[in-house]
Amino acid sequence: MNKPDSVLSQDPEVIVFNLKQRYTGVSATINALVPLQAKQWRLGFCGTRMSNGIEGMTLGQAIELSRKPPAGRAFRIWHVRRDPEMMAAIFTRDVLRLPIKLVFTSAAQHLHGWFPRWLISKMDAVISTTPLAASFVPNTTAVVPHGIDLSRFSPPPDKLNAWADSGLPGQYGIGVFGRVRPDKGSDVFVQAMIQALPQLPGATAVIAGLAQPQHQAYQQDLQRQIDAAGLHDRIVFLGEVPAGEVHLWYQRCLLCVACPRYEPFGLTPFEAAATGCALVCSRTGAFDQLAIRGQTGEMVDTGDVEGLTRAVLSVMADPLHAARMGEAARARVTEHFSLAREAEGIGRVYLALFEKAGV
Repeated sequence: MNKPDSVLSQDPEVIVFNLKQRYTGVSATINALVPLQAKQWRLGFCGTRMSNGIEGMTLGQAIELSRKPPAGRAFRIWHVRRDPEMMAAIFTRDVLRLPIKLVFTSAAQHLHGWFPRWLISKMDAVISTTPLAASFVPNTTAVVPHGIDLSRFSPPPDKLNAWADSGLPGQYGIGVFGRVRPDKGSDVFVQAMIQALPQLPGATAVIAGLAQPQHQAYQQDLQRQIDAAGLHDRIVFLGEVPAGEVHLWYQRCLLCVACPRYEPFGLTPFEAAATGCALVCSRTGAFDQLAIRGQTGEMVDTGDVEGLTRAVLSVMADPLHAARMGEAARARVTEHFSLAREAEGIGRVYLALFEKAGV
């Protein structure tokens, strides 16, 4: 059996970067995309070892490799997604004057600061993940939404009975996924669950995500609210779930809630939808493209505890109807937000750069 990193090329025409040590949503995107892109391009990877086992070269190795163009191409493409990566790429291209072209993916749904704007202006191509994100980047080349690995994030055999595998009380699960912190709306979720769960005797809520040290007191305060409401066994902090096990919790839940106060794109409800979860999402990120009222779920204003409570009660009033919403959500992700579609859209940007150079 081949090692995971054997899919990578020794002479890549494209190098994908992920220099951040901590595993984030960006890391998850790259982790999913690289094995697929490696089947389509001579691909290299620079950065932190991925959870799929693919090892990355160092920045120094990427620079050394890029001192000459790859076979059959006039340059290599460096695909970067963060400010420090853009800085390193601009230095390599413009100061060291190596034969590379720079592609940046922008997800932020707000005006960038002056320095990131300057960095982005120096890119050879810019991919925005939503039309709104593109509106803040004048030099957007293409809008390519994030995609989901539909083979990994797939429905369980019996969604209505999948919660039994959780080992937790109740018949149905309501899950929120992501870091435990204020901007993710963890407090909004907890307060809504405190109001909703007494009216949903068969449901248990789980919070799957890490509270970093600076947010430990925040989580402890939420736990005190849960305990005071007598819901210690029905609102459960799972902590950080290993990346390779997150899909199991999506499969177990009947409803996924995503209620951040701000999100550039927001992958978690898309992943959950791919496993057949109904959705309740706040109005941020790309959620309005997925949570369709009455079809795949409901949407609420950011920070609206009362609205979130009503939406959860509405969806969960009839578990069979919630399961049908989950099926519709899966169909929507399959049609519009597959990983294959994302790789195809990114590939068109790469190809345009190469064709422009006549190679």
